[in-house]
Amino acid sequence: MDAILGTLLRILEFVVAFGFLVFLHELGHYLMAKLFNIKVEEFGFGFPPRLIKLFQFRETEVTLNWIPFGAFVRPKGENDPSIPGGLAAASPWARLGVLFGGPLMNLLTGILLFSLLFTQLGAPVLNQVLIVGVNEGSPAAAAGIRVDDIVIEINGEPVDSTEELSRIVRSNLGKTVTIVLQRSGQRVEVSAVPRENPPEGQGALGIVMSNPVRPMSWFESLPYAARVTYQQGRQLISLPVLLLRGQVSPEESRLVGPKGIYDIYQIARTQDEEQVNAGEQKEGLLGLNTLGFLATISIALGFTNLLPIPALDGGRILFVLPEILFRRRVPAQYENMIHLIGFTLLILLMIYVTTQDFINPVVLPSP
Repeated sequence: MDAILGTLLRILEFVVAFGFLVFLHELGHYLMAKLFNIKVEEFGFGFPPRLIKLFQFRETEVTLNWIPFGAFVRPKGENDPSIPGGLAAASPWARLGVLFGGPLMNLLTGILLFSLLFTQLGAPVLNQVLIVGVNEGSPAAAAGIRVDDIVIEINGEPVDSTEELSRIVRSNLGKTVTIVLQRSGQRVEVSAVPRENPPEGQGALGIVMSNPVRPMSWFESLPYAARVTYQQGRQLISLPVLLLRGQVSPEESRLVGPKGIYDIYQIARTQDEEQVNAGEQKEGLLGLNTLGFLATISIALGFTNLLPIPALDGGRILFVLPEILFRRRVPAQYENMIHLIGFTLLILLMIYVTTQDFINPVVLPSP
């Protein structure tokens, strides 16, 4: 009974957490609509059918709906340009602002969450390489390399990134290399021979690398968070190309639905609980793994909705651009038909993806 109750509570907290991110997306649309004096007839929590009307805020009905996942806004005249004061009758720049409002809100939320995460973890010092693990019986262990050493140079070449260290090591397989380390403020010099055929799961030297971190304020963390947001967006957009090139496997690039997202959320929450029990992080409302997960999901929501797919914000933006560039509007009946077809296909895709989440649950690779 306790296990069932715990599972139900975990599902409930996931619904609230993910639903809050979707709510922020819709709030972005709502705020931009109000900025451009476009009336919003309904702001719904959950998805229809309607359960109850909560209250009226000016012209907007605030409702609670039966499907407890996310939120939606219903602007006046959303698809009918003949209705004055509605979204479809607004100027193209106003419509563009409303469409961008939701994704931008998710991206800003992701930046703020990552900023909070960086204030807890510290900022990575990207031009330094820290040793965080040494494999037993490896060349690094034989050379006396220790955890918490900082690699300064190899064979006289400065090491200012993990990529640079890997490049130098790969170019010296089977040869003796001289490694200069910083250890407790002192310079230490060691020699090692990178292996040409290391054991599976190990590198040529047998080390695990990372970047050292330093404490940072919330204001300092914002540029780092913005950079991570940009990098995640670039990875998302380039994923189809990487898949076609064979640089990522289909399993690594698979789509996930609500069930798959919940599975990852559960893994993050479990990791937080284990780290709290081990004393590796303090107990709080949101653990560090969960915070990073929510930031990543918020950013994914923002960028995914900007993709030029009918029925998504990006697809609708695509139909506004001809009006701005060529002063010619795509007839509303054609646009609405394309969005209806796109929405139907998205629903079918979501059903397929969710089915796959149950048949083939998400399994994250071990670190």
